[in-house]
Amino acid sequence: MFIGYAVVAALLALATSASAFLTFTRNPQVTGSMTKLGIPDSWLPWLATAKAAGALGLLAGLAVPALGEAAAVGLVLYFLGAIVSHVRAKDYAVAPAVVLTLLSGVALVLRAASA
Repeated sequence: MFIGYAVVAALLALATSASAFLTFTRNPQVTGSMTKLGIPDSWLPWLATAKAAGALGLLAGLAVPALGEAAAVGLVLYFLGAIVSHVRAKDYAVAPAVVLTLLSGVALVLRAASA
């Protein structure tokens, strides 16, 4: 189970850290999407920080299981919030958020199973 967690955690950490970087640098595609969802511009640094912390927590979870589990829970909640934001804005292009939510859940299950 640990190898599975390591693979999923590494891929998820890569995706969330890339997303955090694009949010921190205010990539026009990311900011446009957030604006369309009604997310205030002042929230972007906080959201990017949450994604970056999740990515770091997943990687730290390779050594400290509790950190990996906490990071996975945080990412599940973050991406569930993203899904809710999309649905509330009547933007049904939720596939990326759904996939990332599921991957976060898989990371949580694998980390818990390998502890």
